[in-house]
Amino acid sequence: MRIRRSMVLTVLITIITAVLLSSCAGGKDRSKTLVIYNWGEYMSRESDTYTLYGKDYEITDVIEDFKAKYPEYDVVYSTYDDNEKMYPMIDKESFDIIIPSDYMVVRLLKENKLQKLDMSKLPNVEKYMDQSLASIRFDPDEAISNQVYDYAAPYMYCTVGLIYNRDELGQLTDTDPAAVWDILFDTSWENRIGMYNSMRESIGASLNYLGYSLNTVAAAELEEAKNLLIEQRKSVKPIVGIDDLKDKYVSGELVAGIAWSGDHVVCQQKLQDGGQDPEMLQYILPQGSNMSIDMMCIPENAENVEAAHAFIDFMYEPEIALKNAVYVGYSSPHTEVKQQLPIEITSNTSYYPDAETMESLELYFSSEEIDTTYDKIWQTVLAN
Repeated sequence: MRIRRSMVLTVLITIITAVLLSSCAGGKDRSKTLVIYNWGEYMSRESDTYTLYGKDYEITDVIEDFKAKYPEYDVVYSTYDDNEKMYPMIDKESFDIIIPSDYMVVRLLKENKLQKLDMSKLPNVEKYMDQSLASIRFDPDEAISNQVYDYAAPYMYCTVGLIYNRDELGQLTDTDPAAVWDILFDTSWENRIGMYNSMRESIGASLNYLGYSLNTVAAAELEEAKNLLIEQRKSVKPIVGIDDLKDKYVSGELVAGIAWSGDHVVCQQKLQDGGQDPEMLQYILPQGSNMSIDMMCIPENAENVEAAHAFIDFMYEPEIALKNAVYVGYSSPHTEVKQQLPIEITSNTSYYPDAETMESLELYFSSEEIDTTYDKIWQTVLAN
């Protein structure tokens, strides 16, 4: 079984992390300390056996694995649950590794807040990175897009779709965005819809539903999307969260909601662990939705660049990358890992998009206009 942290433990970890970070900033030898800032529940941090489609996988705490290989380093590990919450923190604290999504990587790159990676220190990345990700367009400016992999190494990727309870809704097959997302705004499911507490995913789903680009800056289109989300909060009363939503889908408390494809895998694993039918929860990817790549980066103000490179390359060791892929449930950019995962997962184009599926999806872009405009909309939505 996958054991989740209690609220008390989470608070204690947060307090301990704050103390350690304060200690680091207060004169501790940072050349011996690696400070990592990652999404919650996004790295294997336990020892267990997972069974995926009848195949057993042994996982361990990969941070402890790293410390065993590199005993010269202490590791301080803390988490966030949203790119926009991570963003201001990197100016307040010195992190050696951060793992933002692609659009946030572009933003940080444009703002000169990332260090260029030394690929000579990342042989595993060069050897194992899936080249199908190499031609992805991260920004309208080709020059910017072509720089992304100079500053970031893919960690995991996913798509954004609808997770839903098949036993209550039946099997959904129509991938038209209006058909897929319609349930999010259906008042008959009041208090039973899940929405991510994430600006781009929530605004993006509403734009996709309305037939607009996920990166539109057209005032009329954004106003329509904003009003749709405000009305949803008033009439549908969705449950808003991130990691805490997964248990609500598994228990049946929520009937449907926005989901990263990796969260669907985790939810099915939870159902299986509990002796329930994992197929109860289904995932459908609407046309024109989002594909997102989370990447390991070294901030400009990092203080232990040597350890940061060692860690990034360590994450690409086949055994370590497999443990993370099995635990996290998201799609791995590691070619060897893909060969070791169940075919039921890797052949699913909603998890591992083929060229045709990838062509139909849209990445989030970042620009001053997009970032400012979308943030203003999101704050207005949250205030209602």
